[in-house]
Amino acid sequence: MNVLFDLVMRRFIRQGTLLIRFADGRQRRYGHGEPHAGMELVDIQTERDLLINPGLHFGECYMDGRLRPLGCLLYELMDLLILNVEGGGHVPANLMQRGRKLVRLWSQHNPAPRSRRNVAHHYDLNGRLYSLFLDRDRQYSCAYFPRGDETLEEAQEAKKRHIAAKLRLDRPGLEVLDIGSGWGGMALTLARDYGARVTGITLSTEQLEASRARAAAEGLADRVRFELVDYRLVRKRFDRIVSVGMFEHVGVGHYDTFFRQIDRCLQDDGIALVHSIGRREGPGATNAWLDKYIFPGGYSPALSETFAAIEKSGLWVTDCEILRLHYARTIAHWRRRFAANRDVIASLYDERFCRMFEVYLVGSELAFRRQGHLNFQIQLSRRIDAVPLTRDYMGDAERATGVSVPSTVDAD
Repeated sequence: MNVLFDLVMRRFIRQGTLLIRFADGRQRRYGHGEPHAGMELVDIQTERDLLINPGLHFGECYMDGRLRPLGCLLYELMDLLILNVEGGGHVPANLMQRGRKLVRLWSQHNPAPRSRRNVAHHYDLNGRLYSLFLDRDRQYSCAYFPRGDETLEEAQEAKKRHIAAKLRLDRPGLEVLDIGSGWGGMALTLARDYGARVTGITLSTEQLEASRARAAAEGLADRVRFELVDYRLVRKRFDRIVSVGMFEHVGVGHYDTFFRQIDRCLQDDGIALVHSIGRREGPGATNAWLDKYIFPGGYSPALSETFAAIEKSGLWVTDCEILRLHYARTIAHWRRRFAANRDVIASLYDERFCRMFEVYLVGSELAFRRQGHLNFQIQLSRRIDAVPLTRDYMGDAERATGVSVPSTVDAD
């Protein structure tokens, strides 16, 4: 057992009890009380790695089988560790995260070629993978739970209706730009159910092919078209612009460009809606493991960073809604579906990939439950009078679809 590792862990675990079994067979408990979790470290190198840079090496060691949950599930182990991360007691981890914050402008630099490579890293994986844990429409973003007991399919449909209500699609034939169109579900819904004419843009060739195939299969190819193009290259103006789960990939040095482009592409009386993951506590930096293995160049922005860029664009913020625990519930559904299909996913990739995705899903859910992550929906316009004076029209639009919209929403 590494003496320095022992000292750091004694200072680090302030909430709950962590049992560690070391490579030499010795066991030690850190902290006291609930919750309880345990982990086994199979060699001395794992101790060194966790001491130097736990934000990166915890996930790597689990992926490699050098770190194993002991007497608990991975979720329970990571929950205990994240509870204590928030206490700030792991000095080396704190220093590494501060260093990442200092260099984030460089790491977040996302010119068009780099953006395309970053997108391909995650979104050009085997298309079958996502069908094994997402909903039928393959919505890969926060769902919306107005009652709290919806199925994943119901909550994702509710999310699309909620966004459509904010876009105020009050007449057929509106031209809509979907920035970051994913597998096409949002664009197809807006065309099929609201009569819009939609252009979806993506940097993922896998998603592009799937979206075009879906549009053709549903007989909507004349109303929806999908293009492989960077948002910065769009020159046409649209009545409505929607972007769901894409702003996290823009990069902090490009926020001004993003919102100025929305301003350029929006008609004078147009409405835009940006749906993104955010963070409560102010500007920060992406976890090193997440940046390396899952979303290179990705970052969940603080509202202060986002609003500062919007102010420079000249756009009006006509509405902002904070969705708190909706994404935690969404990812909990994804985790259960991933676990149920784990053997199939392992046959597509391998055991290490499955472990990587488990760390990703568990860590993401806990970021929303424990670490101040949230989702925001910001409605934008170029004109002060582009939307009605009150928000009543949003609820009215959702009720018009035959969906019950409660007066008080349980956001848990």
